[in-house]
Amino acid sequence: MQKYLTLLLILLIVSCKDNPEKLKTGNYRATLKVNDTLNLPFNFEVTAPKSIKIFNAEEVILVNEITYANDSVIIQMPVFDAYLKAKIEGDMLKGFYVKEDLNRVVDFEAEFGNSERFARSERVSKYTVEGSWETLFSPNSEEDKYIAKGIFKQDGNKVTGTFRTTTGDYRYLEGVINANKLSLSTFDGAHAFLFTATVTDSTMEGMFYSGSHWKEPFVANRNDTFELPDANDLTYLKEGYDALEFSFPDASGEMVSLADEQFKDKVVVVQIMGSWCPNCLDESKFYSEYYKNNQDKDIAFVALAFEYSKTEEKAFNSIKRLQNDVGIEYPILLAQYGTSNKTKAQEKLPMLNHVLSYPTSIFIDKKGAVRKIHTGFNGPATGEKYIEFKTEFGSFVNELLAEDTKIIL
Repeated sequence: MQKYLTLLLILLIVSCKDNPEKLKTGNYRATLKVNDTLNLPFNFEVTAPKSIKIFNAEEVILVNEITYANDSVIIQMPVFDAYLKAKIEGDMLKGFYVKEDLNRVVDFEAEFGNSERFARSERVSKYTVEGSWETLFSPNSEEDKYIAKGIFKQDGNKVTGTFRTTTGDYRYLEGVINANKLSLSTFDGAHAFLFTATVTDSTMEGMFYSGSHWKEPFVANRNDTFELPDANDLTYLKEGYDALEFSFPDASGEMVSLADEQFKDKVVVVQIMGSWCPNCLDESKFYSEYYKNNQDKDIAFVALAFEYSKTEEKAFNSIKRLQNDVGIEYPILLAQYGTSNKTKAQEKLPMLNHVLSYPTSIFIDKKGAVRKIHTGFNGPATGEKYIEFKTEFGSFVNELLAEDTKIIL
């Protein structure tokens, strides 16, 4: 009930001024309220009244869907179904970050003229976190714990990097280390992540916050030789199945399956994804570019979208928004709406041992045989791993393209 009352308050936030105020051009420091004592900071720059840039380490997110109503501004995030809505009060913005389909509302503020993400100590920390870290999230829960690899760079007190997991990465993280306290954050429109930790040169113990709705502890030890399990071994066809089968609708209501003529005698990459998923967005950008540059080859892509939008219409609107923003030319089918639950997703694809991650990519050869299933995606924030994935992808697809359909495997 509280969430619905807050959403109503957001709708009523607009007051009655005849001359709408506009955002001041320049830098802002924004915060999202995680709890009563903790804020998640990020930075953005207003380059024009209807254009801003959000910064996370090397990442720059361009936002150009900005509307004004009296003394309020609505900043619609690109691709994702989320927005910031706030009153303009001089040098301050005060309002909310909202994801309506998930009934999530977080207090939002921004201060003009401030570009400092976290307060930085004048003294350089005696500790360094640069390098690789073997990490365990939710270490005290057998049910919830999972492994990750922290990858960080440090310049003075400034720290950038990410955590890689078996299902993807935690985006471009940026922050500081003051004395023995590490703070990192990112905001990409879909997710707002904050990591805080107490560190030494060889250990980390901290807490991971996702907005105001989720938190979990983590511990880490420096380990430059640690590697995550092979992403190609985590998801597979169950015994008794020898092919991938599905039939899901596209935006026109047409049912699409791998038996269709458009996939005949082609290498097919099936992408399990969601329009709400940042790692899926990174993967979709790569696949979209690859597809445009290789349309003269016998390769096809098809995405199966698992959407948490509450209605079919909203789900297809989210898919269309993704297609338009990224320029995706391959079909995206609606596999599920109303939930992004992975157990429910696996029910739609019963031949898989599980749906462990959004995204997951299934590689099918020209004869229709599943040749590889890649779980998760190492996005640009992972640096070398992203480059490694692109190289591996291109090599494997070329191998499949070179195969003769007449050869019986």
